[in-house]
Amino acid sequence: MTNKQRVLIVDDEKFNRQILSELLLPDYDVFLAKDGEQAIALAGTEPQPDLILLDVIMPGMDGYEVLRRLRADERTCAISVMFVTGMSEEGDETKGLNMGAVDYILKPFRSAVVRARVRNHMNYIWQRKQLESDALIDSLTGIANRRQFDHTVDDEWRRANRHGSTLSLAMIDVDYFKLYNDTYGHGEGDQALRQIAKAMSQALNRSSDLVARYGGEEFVLLLPEIESDEAVRIAEQIRLAVEALGLCHQKSSVAACVTISIGGVSLVPSSNASIAEMLVLADNQLYLAKDAGRNAVSWGAVESA
Repeated sequence: MTNKQRVLIVDDEKFNRQILSELLLPDYDVFLAKDGEQAIALAGTEPQPDLILLDVIMPGMDGYEVLRRLRADERTCAISVMFVTGMSEEGDETKGLNMGAVDYILKPFRSAVVRARVRNHMNYIWQRKQLESDALIDSLTGIANRRQFDHTVDDEWRRANRHGSTLSLAMIDVDYFKLYNDTYGHGEGDQALRQIAKAMSQALNRSSDLVARYGGEEFVLLLPEIESDEAVRIAEQIRLAVEALGLCHQKSSVAACVTISIGGVSLVPSSNASIAEMLVLADNQLYLAKDAGRNAVSWGAVESA
């Protein structure tokens, strides 16, 4: 794996694929497709290309149809596409741009022009992705924010509903955090939240698992395809990781250090229920954890939702 941006070159002529590949390989990871079917398959496979250089005139499926299909698929609709073609009529260029292509390069192309246009678009793509990434990160703790959680839980809910798999979710609250702020100051409170967020993130082992700041001192945990027994084990691991930080909390009636309470639920989503209802179920379990004395995990399993 590299950190290079990725370019997919689609052309039925081997010579054109070779020339473009040699031009771009020093700066990008380059993938090749000789027809529309290959292009669509590669575009939908991880790692996805950042930019597609697409010929228009190809046997079978032409470039316009490839672009139409890419735009119609939610997995590939955001990938930037640049036409590279010998079709020089103004109407051809207008058609491509109106369909959503970001640029239109005519054959025979000049190497310096191709490099410059690809570089300009790649710079824009990098800046756009950076802004998108920043918008999904909590500025205080550096973990996922509420917006990213909302996006992710919606995707995982629909996926679990399609496959009949279990989804586990938990609400997490820092015990007596208002008293912590009142005792040590908001600066120390912010630092504590950063350390808590880091400890919780490091306790997770799968890239699909997500812990996000939900608001204030409240966090949310999302565990796709995890049954209740395993979810409780992970939640307990997170609780212990925060306790192990040993952050002094003289005003806590639970322990001498900062602790968290966790309430969660595991269920198989269905069209008869909603994410909002699942959040309510998890929140109810959080109240049970607090009623049990805090610094605890309370979990519920629902056969179907």
